[in-house]
Amino acid sequence: MVTTPSITPQNRSEEKVITLPGIQWQTFKSILSDVGDDRAWRMAYDRGCLEIRMPLTEHEEPIGMIEHFVGVIVDELAIEMRQLGALTLEREDLTRAIEPDTCFYIQNESAVRGKSIQLPADPPPDLVVESDYTSSSINKFAIYASLGVPEIWRYRDRHLEVYQLVEGNYELRENSLAFPFLSIAEIPSFIEQSKTIGQRAAVRLFRESVKKILA
Repeated sequence: MVTTPSITPQNRSEEKVITLPGIQWQTFKSILSDVGDDRAWRMAYDRGCLEIRMPLTEHEEPIGMIEHFVGVIVDELAIEMRQLGALTLEREDLTRAIEPDTCFYIQNESAVRGKSIQLPADPPPDLVVESDYTSSSINKFAIYASLGVPEIWRYRDRHLEVYQLVEGNYELRENSLAFPFLSIAEIPSFIEQSKTIGQRAAVRLFRESVKKILA
């Protein structure tokens, strides 16, 4: 018998977060199955606690720009990537699951090309990106660490932070594991420029910057 969970809404910049404690794994899976993939909200599940988040435009827009920028980088490097957005990453054996704002397979792209990702048989994404506009009752980094995600970019307050997984914990780094030549600290300035000159103009400026670095 499942106890009816309490609902704890949180509100910051009007972004809605609902926390549902006491949710069994099979109940969690049934919820996802019932609502399907065509939904506006994202979730995180940590050993019985389900968090549902409904992102705002202020949350989504920087993520979209970062996706464009990563696309520019791999194009200029002439390498492949697989971008999978808010891919549901789950491990029933760990009773943990999470949907990043976006994620990329870069080093392991060839290993998952064209496949339906199933952890732990398949590797986790090489890079996960999170845009923090709302405080969370769930330790997302602990979930990502348990899944073995090697790198997280976290965008918040017009800053982009890089975290690398070191012996089971994330440590703040200045450079990206996936793109060590890249000056991560400069990316938010291109996001801000997109608000005045337009998104594609900002992407073109970013491409020129990457070309100069690689040259």
